[in-house]
Amino acid sequence: MDKQQLSLAKSARQRCNEWIFRDVPSDITIEVNGGTFALHKFPLVSRSGRIRRLVAEHRDSDISRVELLNLPGGADSFELAAKFCYGINFEITSSNVAQLCCVSDYLEMTEEFSKDNLGSRAEEYIDSIVCKNLEMCVEVLQQCEKLLPLADELKIVNRCIDAIASKACAEQIASSFSRLEYSSSGRLHMNRQAKCEGDWWIEDLSVLRIDLYQRVMTAMKCRGVRPESIAASLVSYAQKELTKKSSTWNSSGQTKVDLTSSSTANERVVVETIVSLLPIEKLVVPITFLFGLLRSAVMLDCSIACRLDLERRIGSQLDIATLDDLLIPSFRHAGDTLFDVDTVQRILVNFSQQDASDDDLDDASVFESDSPRSPSQTALFKVAKLVDNYLAEIAPDANLKLSKFMAIAESLPAHARTVHDGLYRAIDIYLKAHQALSETDRKKLSKLIDFQKLSQDAGAHAAQNERLPLQSIVQVLYFEQLRLRNALCNSYADDDPKPMHQSWRISSGALSAAMSPRDNYASLRRENRELKLELARLRMRLNDLEKEHVCMKRDMARSHSRKFLTSFSKKIGKLSFFAHSSSRGSSSPSRHSYRTDSKVIERTCASTD
Repeated sequence: MDKQQLSLAKSARQRCNEWIFRDVPSDITIEVNGGTFALHKFPLVSRSGRIRRLVAEHRDSDISRVELLNLPGGADSFELAAKFCYGINFEITSSNVAQLCCVSDYLEMTEEFSKDNLGSRAEEYIDSIVCKNLEMCVEVLQQCEKLLPLADELKIVNRCIDAIASKACAEQIASSFSRLEYSSSGRLHMNRQAKCEGDWWIEDLSVLRIDLYQRVMTAMKCRGVRPESIAASLVSYAQKELTKKSSTWNSSGQTKVDLTSSSTANERVVVETIVSLLPIEKLVVPITFLFGLLRSAVMLDCSIACRLDLERRIGSQLDIATLDDLLIPSFRHAGDTLFDVDTVQRILVNFSQQDASDDDLDDASVFESDSPRSPSQTALFKVAKLVDNYLAEIAPDANLKLSKFMAIAESLPAHARTVHDGLYRAIDIYLKAHQALSETDRKKLSKLIDFQKLSQDAGAHAAQNERLPLQSIVQVLYFEQLRLRNALCNSYADDDPKPMHQSWRISSGALSAAMSPRDNYASLRRENRELKLELARLRMRLNDLEKEHVCMKRDMARSHSRKFLTSFSKKIGKLSFFAHSSSRGSSSPSRHSYRTDSKVIERTCASTD
């Protein structure tokens, strides 16, 4: 360390001799972080209020040596400030303007002591040059990483962050306008196939430290930058900070991580910060990236809130995941399972408890229900197949307990699987790998399988599977017999057609079996609404009929002529609202048909109520 300070002092002294007045002996020596500068009092006190005050305080003792402690930017920054005091020209750039602002504040080089002082010059450069260029703002923020918290107090960081967010938002808007075009029908629409050139800043922001990067992303969200761009920037930043610096990102990497090292602590902060910045919109962040973050969070022992947030996000779009995504290695004790089964189980719970998809919201709003919303049937089928493949992959693990295996298998509702071939295959692999299971445990596993939902090939295999309990084999043979009988009955369906109402019930029952309870409930509510509407129409027609009947009785009391009887019969013919549906009878209904219609109305009202 002493050698480094000596070399720094020597280089500072050499640089100082290049521009200092050689014909006038120095009368004050300035020490800055190991660097020594032999200078003159007059040029310094004419520009710096701090040095002027130090010299004034020691006027009687004729001070000749001053040490400036904790000067921002060190000897390099002070050298630039001293050059400015001596009137030597140098260029203010984006790589030194932050240091100049901080050192001018430290040395009190303000307008109070000299016009056009260093502080005002640096501030003007930031406002007129840096804040109008996004790349310069990023470079200034990089310099501010070593100048905190002073750079924050001087508002340098906030000005650069606001400029970056405003510039990125403005360029996205301009890029969106450039993608607008007219279709063949003359309508204005957005060309989504055209490359968006408003996100070139994504790679530039990856050079920032995580705390400043977080503030930039937060400002961009507030300014309305697209969630897709935010997500792309987060992916780029994670690839730079995690995948290139360590092997924690890949599942094939090392399984032991030193949680106390500084690099691990930094990576933990990076993962937790990126998770907190993820957009709330679904399908914006790639699910493979979410699983990569989850692996890192588990390995680096991130906070529980961070891991639960990732599990919830993954659960909301689990239907687009792959088997490789779910195979999360276990980073715990050596005697534990190969894969992190507990995390996958929590993800499945989040998937089952998620809100309905956007397509189902309109239907769900019509039929009020107190039951929690469930994922769509298509998503359930995909996840059920994924879970069966996952169970088959983890089943050979000798350390996998039966309770964990069954918890994964039972995490989805019963109607999620229309065919149980995949589940049967996974259970058979587990039974083969765990031959020491008791008969009771084998029965528990077999109860998970609905042997009626096995295909013909799977049923034939199960009927000869000695690993299954005897009771399960009997069930398989029984359902195979029923299937054979139904096949024989269906072959004579054309010769012996079933009644219309019976066939309708059978088809309706099959449809209900394939539908989820929520879809069944919605279908019944929809039929009930239709019946209520039909009942309301019948009641309106009945009210009209009663009004006409009262009017006719009043007319009959006034007149008993044959002319009125003729008009009476015509009115009766017009009021019969079942007349249009019958083509066999006469145009005017008889008394018998009227009584029959009244009975139909009463029966319909009673059944509907």
